[in-house]
Amino acid sequence: MAKRVQVVLTEDIRKLGQNGDLVDVAPGYARNYLLPNGKAVRTTPGVLKQVERRREAERQRQLEIKQEAEATKKALATIGMFTIQKPVGENDAIFGTVTSSDVADVIKSLSGKEVDRRDITVPDINKLGEYEAQIKLHAEVTATVNLRIIAE
Repeated sequence: MAKRVQVVLTEDIRKLGQNGDLVDVAPGYARNYLLPNGKAVRTTPGVLKQVERRREAERQRQLEIKQEAEATKKALATIGMFTIQKPVGENDAIFGTVTSSDVADVIKSLSGKEVDRRDITVPDINKLGEYEAQIKLHAEVTATVNLRIIAE
């Protein structure tokens, strides 16, 4: 079997890698497709340094995003309890239900932090009382917020 060739991708290629990735490919694939079409460049010491710098910059960016998520989690924990008002019927049953949009709105109004409603997991809330909702702020950071549902 022929030896593999290392190239650095200049654009995302499905099933191979993303822009800036260092990949091993067959020599014919590199010579006949990737290099002539500008989808990859040959590896040189200078190109390898650029790849390393890009990886370090991406790692720093991801670290900053995680730290921001940790700060948001701490801010939500400091507030403690979020109160949502809903119209009530018999036996403390609320009309409708509490949605993730309701939770996102109350968080934004009290803390000023923007939270995507799609990242909020709310239990089925049909009665007045206290509940917990989970908010995924980052792949590794999940916050729990306490909700108090009261009559309007």
